[in-house]
Amino acid sequence: MPNAGDVLSNLAFLAMGVWGSERLRARHDAPVGASWFFVGLILTCLGSGFYHLDPDMPQRLVADRLGMAVAFAGFLGIAASERISVRAGEAVLVLMMVAGLLAAWVARDNLTPWVVVQFGGMALAVGLALTRPRPGALGVPLGGVIFFYVLAKLFELGDEAVFEATGHIVSGHTLKHLAAALAAWPVIRALAPAAIGPAQSRH
Repeated sequence: MPNAGDVLSNLAFLAMGVWGSERLRARHDAPVGASWFFVGLILTCLGSGFYHLDPDMPQRLVADRLGMAVAFAGFLGIAASERISVRAGEAVLVLMMVAGLLAAWVARDNLTPWVVVQFGGMALAVGLALTRPRPGALGVPLGGVIFFYVLAKLFELGDEAVFEATGHIVSGHTLKHLAAALAAWPVIRALAPAAIGPAQSRH
């Protein structure tokens, strides 16, 4: 398989997306955007895997970014609903979904909108992470998601350096996929089924 590491590492997105979607089925108090976040991870697996099979075809890059745009919009919806309000989460979700999908499409010819959406959105997430969860929020640790996102970016920037350092066994881009997939872990952990106390278990 060509580019096996970059292709197969996308299965981590699929695993996290399916796992998170299963967790959502048992939670009726999930934050706005959570379902889109996990759907986006599954789409990222498909789109990124498709692209890395033949990265010399630039038109495939659109498929890669579309899934990422959906997941990113979902995360920002989670962040806004956790820290501000449900309505704010819904508004941010819709706004970032539209902006992200358009930027991913336009990025075929102009990368600037994609960069603005990605880093502007992450700046918003960092700002929200510095505030307290609103009353009644699930308490998703936004800082954990941001940590793995930053780690993924560092692996991406050090792609060739990692490839050389590991004796051409694994590239930084492969590790980027794994780190980015782990960004779903703090959300999935927050969606863990609530513990049932002794008094509740008798009913």
